[in-house]
Amino acid sequence: MCGIVAYVGHREACPLVIKGLKRLEYRGYDSAGVALMNGHGLKIYKKKGKVAALEHELDGKETHATIGMGHTRWATHGEPNDVNAHPHYSFHRKLAIIHNGIIENYAAIKQALLKKGHTFSSDTDTEVLGQFIEDIWEHQAGASNAGTLEDAVRLALQEVVGAYAIVIMNEADPTQLIAARKGSPLVIGVGENEFFLASDATPIVEYTKDVIYLNDYEIAVIKDGTLKVVTLDNTTTTPYVHKIELELEAIEKGGFDHFMLKEIFEQPRSIADSMRGRVQADDATLQLGGLRDYLDKLAKSKRIVIIGCGTSWHAGLVAEYIFEELARIPVEVEYASEFRYRNPIIKEGDIVIAISQSGETADTLAAIELAKSKGATIFGVCNVVGSSIARATDAGAYTHAGPEIGVASTKAFTAQVTVLTLMALAAAKRKGTISDSLFRQLLAELESIPAKVEKVLQAADKIKEIAYIFTYARNFIYLGRGLNFPVALEGALKLKEISYIHAEGYPAAEMKHGPIALIDEDMPVVVIATKDSSYEKIVSNIQEVKARKGRVIAITTEGDTHLPGIVDFTIEIPKVHEVLVPLVSVVPLQLLAYDIAVMRGRNVDQPRNLAKSVTVE
Repeated sequence: MCGIVAYVGHREACPLVIKGLKRLEYRGYDSAGVALMNGHGLKIYKKKGKVAALEHELDGKETHATIGMGHTRWATHGEPNDVNAHPHYSFHRKLAIIHNGIIENYAAIKQALLKKGHTFSSDTDTEVLGQFIEDIWEHQAGASNAGTLEDAVRLALQEVVGAYAIVIMNEADPTQLIAARKGSPLVIGVGENEFFLASDATPIVEYTKDVIYLNDYEIAVIKDGTLKVVTLDNTTTTPYVHKIELELEAIEKGGFDHFMLKEIFEQPRSIADSMRGRVQADDATLQLGGLRDYLDKLAKSKRIVIIGCGTSWHAGLVAEYIFEELARIPVEVEYASEFRYRNPIIKEGDIVIAISQSGETADTLAAIELAKSKGATIFGVCNVVGSSIARATDAGAYTHAGPEIGVASTKAFTAQVTVLTLMALAAAKRKGTISDSLFRQLLAELESIPAKVEKVLQAADKIKEIAYIFTYARNFIYLGRGLNFPVALEGALKLKEISYIHAEGYPAAEMKHGPIALIDEDMPVVVIATKDSSYEKIVSNIQEVKARKGRVIAITTEGDTHLPGIVDFTIEIPKVHEVLVPLVSVVPLQLLAYDIAVMRGRNVDQPRNLAKSVTVE
């Protein structure tokens, strides 16, 4: 959840690292720091707050260096302050370390070091790891079989329990960076006589398209302009160099006020990109190359278990309805964070679909490993090529949504639902549970979705006017039925994430089983009331809210003449087949949340306490 950037080569390291930290600030923004090495030795500068505060701290400092590393933090151990910010010195200041992840046994290691006379300036597990590595290194140096810093890192990490991506600088060697990973992503960019390290490719793409994805239990040693990769048991490996397709403009705001708004407006394209090369409605063909060898297994499965967290979990709930409706396969949707701790019943023949925007979600990765150990076949649905989940699964499909920088997912949700819908359609076609006519109809409707989302986005000004009216609210209720129930959950999540207004989503029929007690003239209620098989029922639910003076914002189907006379405000969406309506009905809820948050003065791209890529439990 923290952001790591490091560089060694011929360029000025400090401005490169700072620029990289700004691109990674969506991963953590409690504090930031850099370590630089030049004629003045190994120097660390760090500051609580955003990267801008660190830049101010660096004003007037001697920052010339061709080796450096930086970190932007999402606090786990110790409150966000200057002292707990990374990088951290080792005890004798021979090393500097930055770290993403959690060292679970840091307390035991710390106690052992305290008995040796070590003292600690921070509350972090990271400082403990740095001191532990230095202690092993110094102990080796005093022995007859003196080892290298690389050896010390290997030995220390063999004792560590937890997850980590680390980078270490060595005061004695201005050409050396050592990095390692287990459970947290780390990318190495390969340039001409230079190397870049980062948590993801966004800080690297400006300088090189050649990257190496470090695997779990691997250590990268960069020294004197060469790269060596070894495993924890000291086996040398030959890393594969990938070509990244990410373009620089994809990670810029492109004239929008916020990344979140840009990504909401990118959805017509990202949905189309999620279908590109896969759907041909004219000749009723659907091809998912990543599932080609497993499609029979999916169609014949007796049970599907979908795992995800947050927005990805909501996409899984939508998929549950679609798989059961079209493919007639029983589906369970699990929080990945709970799945791994409750001894779930998984059998050979079960299909587990893991959903993650980043492909690095720690809880989802752990759930995958558990399901694999029980013989399940694992499919992945993620956005980042080469990510941990993409490599850990048996098969799957990328969403091709492009980079999502805003912490609150928007285009990730619609891209995930698009890909999951394609998977359900492919399974239904192979299984014979869908008629040819419905199959053709849904493919054609899918191809029309980007244009329909574009039409919803044209109502942005009207949605902004509605948002202004409700900036006073302290609570919201979102209601939906059927496929729109997960959309209600997603709409409520977006509002609470970025505006800090308490919001809850419910199945509309459940309102009378408790939440109706909250309804009064000060309670805004957002109801997704599109023309579908539940329409008459949800109209009744709206009347129950209005009878108790609730204020209703209704998402309605274009041309609905009945609801405008009942509710306070309506936002129209084009008519969409019931199976596909979440792809369109969620968009006005994203805009509503965005506008309310902006009007309340919130930082919508970096909401408090949240980070984009949740790589710790």
